[in-house]
Amino acid sequence: MQPDLLGLEITKGELKRLTGVKPENFFLPSIMKNRKQRFAFLLKEVREMLLLILLITGFIYALITLTSGSQIGLGIILLIVVAIVVVVGRWLWRRFRYPKALIILLNEVDKYHAGVQAVDNLDQQAISENSENNSHERETIIAALQLVREDLVRGLKIERLLRDNKKSLTDQQELSVNNLANLQALQVSSSAGEYAQIFNQLLQIDLDVQSQIRKLQQSHS
Repeated sequence: MQPDLLGLEITKGELKRLTGVKPENFFLPSIMKNRKQRFAFLLKEVREMLLLILLITGFIYALITLTSGSQIGLGIILLIVVAIVVVVGRWLWRRFRYPKALIILLNEVDKYHAGVQAVDNLDQQAISENSENNSHERETIIAALQLVREDLVRGLKIERLLRDNKKSLTDQQELSVNNLANLQALQVSSSAGEYAQIFNQLLQIDLDVQSQIRKLQQSHS
């Protein structure tokens, strides 16, 4: 990956600092589309839930055994009940702990990273085919990526400020602006093929981010 693209990625560490949570804790729609990531996430979830179920069931069954003696039938019923409680409880915990707005913004971050990867794929293709890359269109896309990145970071900051309810946005003037107009002012030729497609996707990401920010502000006004 070219150095200018590496600097545009939003790392997991930066996401954790911006949101206050680990991004890998979210089962995002983008993960659903990636077979490897989907399998890894589900495997992690199953492993953690199994550990919880076994620990809770073992503890309760040990208490029952001390008072009433060993009862295999009761142990099986207890295992089933605990499993249901853990699965439902974990689902409810995720739903209420992590707001929908945060999940939407993180999904937009994943879409943004897909755009970065798409540019890298075009770079690698140009190198492997020993062909000349469209430098002007590429520079425009790099500028668009930078603008969208800034708006994504701004959106995540706004979401956390409103979620924590620690500060008013009126005290954060830098969060009241966005790059949408600057992004729309960029020009990518429709004949640029893949670059034009990437630009349209980036524009849609920024539009979705601004829409989500407006919803957040309205809900806290």
